[in-house]
Amino acid sequence: MDFVVLRGCVCRRDDFWRKTILTKRPDLLAGEKLPRPPLQKRSMENRVRLKAAALHLFGERGYEGTSIGAIAARAKLATGGFYLHYRSKRQLLLVLMDELLEGLSRIDLNPASKSDVTETVPQNPRVALRAILARAFSEDLAYLGACRAWQEAVLSDRDLAQQETQIHAWTTARTGKLFEALQKLPGARRHVEVKGLANTMDSLFWSLLGRASAISRAQLKSQVDAAAHLIYHAIFADSVG
Repeated sequence: MDFVVLRGCVCRRDDFWRKTILTKRPDLLAGEKLPRPPLQKRSMENRVRLKAAALHLFGERGYEGTSIGAIAARAKLATGGFYLHYRSKRQLLLVLMDELLEGLSRIDLNPASKSDVTETVPQNPRVALRAILARAFSEDLAYLGACRAWQEAVLSDRDLAQQETQIHAWTTARTGKLFEALQKLPGARRHVEVKGLANTMDSLFWSLLGRASAISRAQLKSQVDAAAHLIYHAIFADSVG
């Protein structure tokens, strides 16, 4: 019987897949009492600087190693200015991760979409796959600091850990939809179990993202290319593309 291990729980793969079919991305800010959005230009600019400062410091020092005072100082604000925009460091992290998910949700996962690549995509699935992965990782790269902080924070925060499970379920489902779309293209192997492949590759993507801040952009590009190569040869016959 086919099983999958997820966060220490063992369940049948079919049960796991049903749980991952999420049409809407997780709303990380549900229930969060955020301060009112700024209306004045200067205040809006301060909020942008706070987010940029947090991304830099989270990536450099991690979650526990970054204080609110340090974020405010890098944004050239008094510590009190931080609380005009966010109630806590945790809330700021949630905002950043929610923005990342919003960006990922806007990526078109249709491998035949002319908006992603050229009109030759149906005859060149390798190009389509690489283009989609490149777009996804370009979204991720802007939030590497948040990803590093998030991976650290979930270890000691049960609520965040539950949200992380929802995030991975959602991204696994979206990865599966991409693979199912690829499987409908000419030359695809119809017998490939794309659900299991999606679970494996999604875990690989998140693991790669977690290491991205410690490797060069060239190394990251090489590993993304390798992932696209693996997926392509798992789904398509060697003579295609």
